[in-house]
Amino acid sequence: MLKHILVALDDSDIADRVMQSVHQLILPSDGKIILCHVFPTSNAETEHPADRPYSESSAISYLQVEKQLQSYQAELPVDSDLELVNGNPAEEIIRLANIHQADLIVIGSRGLTGMTRIVQGSVSSQVVEEAHCSVWVVKPG
Repeated sequence: MLKHILVALDDSDIADRVMQSVHQLILPSDGKIILCHVFPTSNAETEHPADRPYSESSAISYLQVEKQLQSYQAELPVDSDLELVNGNPAEEIIRLANIHQADLIVIGSRGLTGMTRIVQGSVSSQVVEEAHCSVWVVKPG
């Protein structure tokens, strides 16, 4: 039975489609949905001067993402939590799924192919390979 579902959302156009898919699931009344967003980190982002740990634009981005997740959360029929974290997207999604003992991860695929997929990597493919639970990959349009 699907009781705990981790929904990984990014700021791409696929997020709305992922949430439409989540709404199709039939969950028990004691089910729980965890909406998560991972802010990717890179060496450049983690080497801020001590007096300026975050840029103003990253704070605005965080607030925009949080507001969007809260609007999705308001439409859910079961208990839910928000997780906004920094790190490697695939690793953080898997870590959060383990913490919340998820029965299912729902994630979008940007539909990358060829060299773009090789260079940028595929978060959804990595999650499918490494997750300890089932993964539902929602494809674009």
